[in-house]
Amino acid sequence: MEAKPCSESRAVKTTLVLPPDTNNHGTLFGGRLLADIDEIASIAAIRHARELVVTASTDSVDFLSPVKLGQSICIEAFVTWTHNTSMEVFVKVVTEDLITGEEQVCNTAFLTFVAVDNDGNPIPVPPVYPETEHEKRLYESGPKRSQERKDRRKRSKEFAKEFGMN
Repeated sequence: MEAKPCSESRAVKTTLVLPPDTNNHGTLFGGRLLADIDEIASIAAIRHARELVVTASTDSVDFLSPVKLGQSICIEAFVTWTHNTSMEVFVKVVTEDLITGEEQVCNTAFLTFVAVDNDGNPIPVPPVYPETEHEKRLYESGPKRSQERKDRRKRSKEFAKEFGMN
């Protein structure tokens, strides 16, 4: 398979934070943002693989600052690293006060997707290559995050075995 640049998978979504999206503090529900992150990250993964994908994991979602009612959020995602059938996707969320124009990164996340065929079986994905300095930094640290995911998944399976059935 021919390698593709990170930029080819880039996906962006901008939305306005409205009252139904907020909690009793007047800030965006975390779960709402998680759904938007998963959606835009999956679009990036599909663009890279040009195949169906499933979410395999979400490493961490770091809420760096609250998102307030009336602000916009711009969610940007792109594939940073690949391995056989899986793709790591980096997501950045930027808030904007639409009146003042002030912007702030409020969230970052890494998600992993697996390309699948129509029967749900994993299938190979093209390699990815970085072009910008930011992409190179994310690409070079991808194998370390992949190993951390494998270790975390092993611990999760142990917890599931211990706490899954009474």
